[in-house]
Amino acid sequence: MSLSMILPPGAADAERRRRLRTMKSVAIGLLLLAAVVYLLTRDAGGFWGYVNAGAEASMVGAIADWFAVTALFKHPLGLPIPHTALIPRKKDELGKSLEDFVQENFLQEEIIRDRLAAAQIAARAGEWIRERPHAARVVAEGASLLTLGLKRLKDSDVEAVVAEVLLPRLVAEPISPIAGNLLSEVLADDAHHGLVDLALEEGHHWLVHNQETFTAVLGERAPWWAPDRLNEVVTDRIHLETIRWIADIRADPHHRARAALDSLLRQLADDLLTDPDTQARAERLKTRLLEHPQFLSSGMALFDALRSALLDALADDQGPLRERATTELQAFGNRLGADPALRARIDEWAAEAAVFGVNRYGGELTAVITHTIARWDGREAASRIELQVGRDLQFIRINGTIVGGLVGVLIHAVSAAL
Repeated sequence: MSLSMILPPGAADAERRRRLRTMKSVAIGLLLLAAVVYLLTRDAGGFWGYVNAGAEASMVGAIADWFAVTALFKHPLGLPIPHTALIPRKKDELGKSLEDFVQENFLQEEIIRDRLAAAQIAARAGEWIRERPHAARVVAEGASLLTLGLKRLKDSDVEAVVAEVLLPRLVAEPISPIAGNLLSEVLADDAHHGLVDLALEEGHHWLVHNQETFTAVLGERAPWWAPDRLNEVVTDRIHLETIRWIADIRADPHHRARAALDSLLRQLADDLLTDPDTQARAERLKTRLLEHPQFLSSGMALFDALRSALLDALADDQGPLRERATTELQAFGNRLGADPALRARIDEWAAEAAVFGVNRYGGELTAVITHTIARWDGREAASRIELQVGRDLQFIRINGTIVGGLVGVLIHAVSAAL
């Protein structure tokens, strides 16, 4: 593969080629000027002897530097002189040297940590996202990426992952220890009380506003031989007492029903951890649930509903989701500005992530240099590199012409003095 396939020529290359030709013309012009002056002042004495010596030395310096610069890219005058055309012949070695140079001088842990510490990533990021337009921009970009990912996520792929990876793993994983420990932690923190209060509140609300439904359900189970009036009185009484009982439980945090529920849950948590029969029943229940044909289809339907709702929320520029995300991002920026410890932790995490990436993938990254250069055609690579740096190298020829002339004058002066 030639370099031209990797770096196609364009307007920038045309401008570089023009400037390179200009500098080559200047260097050649100085050489020709030195040659003309040398010829005109040949065998002259006095002042013109100094001029002739300077012109002679200028030609020597110009030709020597022309040879040195040309030898980097090709054989001077097409002659296969040893140690010329270095880049076409040694491009692979140069690529390896460049790879080693980058690896040794840039991708080192100490260097990366020092540069990241000097960059103060957390402080700068916090200062930037404190501005609402900046935070909104970050949220908008994140929403676009998330939207693209959700749209490209196929239902068939998700279903295959769940069916072939997650469900077999869940079936094989014992549920009893997990459920028992989780329930024990919930009970230890009294985290279930909020759920119990919510259930009592909703149950009380439903009973108050659905008396007819409640009494109808009880009436269907009343004895056929009992009078209708008696059934109505009994069901109304049961309804009223049920409401009172739930109200008493809601009002009393230490109600016996609450205590009984706590005792039942503690016993269940203990049985899940220690009782083989309870563990076996839990495993059978888990297996029946996970292997039920409707479990996967119901889960996919729930996933589709959640994805659609999330896509709609992300698409709304002024919606509550993006507004809340922007506000929270701003708040995080303010916290970064006010909390040095948080900034230090984030900078340390960034440094650890960068060092991990370099240690793990640095060799592969720098190897791209060697592999890419190895695919280049030697002559084309030399031509393209000369196009990039050749203009600056022409200054070597120009300086050689000027410095050579000055040295020639100096040598002639010393010779005359001696």
